[in-house]
Amino acid sequence: MTSKTTRDIVAAAGACVACTAAAAALPLGFVRLADLAPQIVQDMRYAGADNFTGRPVPGYKAAQCWLREDAAKALIAVQGEAKRQGFELILYDCYRPRRAVAAFIDWAKGPDESMKAQYYPHENKRDLFARGYIAEKSSHSTGLAVDLGVLGWDFGTPFDFFDERSWTANKDVSSEAQEHRRRLETLMRSHGFHNLPTEWWHFAFTGAGAAPSFDIEIE
Repeated sequence: MTSKTTRDIVAAAGACVACTAAAAALPLGFVRLADLAPQIVQDMRYAGADNFTGRPVPGYKAAQCWLREDAAKALIAVQGEAKRQGFELILYDCYRPRRAVAAFIDWAKGPDESMKAQYYPHENKRDLFARGYIAEKSSHSTGLAVDLGVLGWDFGTPFDFFDERSWTANKDVSSEAQEHRRRLETLMRSHGFHNLPTEWWHFAFTGAGAAPSFDIEIE
């Protein structure tokens, strides 16, 4: 057997340190969903410009879904059941650093309305807090909430569309969209996720209300 060279040992040690550093970057008890379920599609909107602010949001250095491990495992179970029924999830947001929530607040108070036509055509930007579309605290910051949809399904409105038509029980969308919302909500609830009535895409896992929040940057 050929013995390891000094270069091999140094390289292995370096790789180990890198792995440890990467693992340490997550809040305690969190996982990268891609490490457990790379098959779940991620379209992490706040890491890029395709969101209601029109630019990447502070706190999102990488387009990665981080979740607390219990929520991640429950979501994997949702995906498994969805696939057995012939469809697949698509994720838009998971853990959200507190600095991102603060950035949303700053955005809502600022003059930029470049994304109004796409995301809130019928709402006054400064009313988004009172209307419940943006919160000063978010369950996402606990790692126990997700924003998601289903690949290829019509839900009546896009993700993050601030309008009453996005309310889960709204009847001003097609019967097909209403049925899709009902099916997604039923499936998520069966695995411990609870829907926010004003956003068909938002689900918080059991215990999110009492969990600590974090401000560690996603990278």
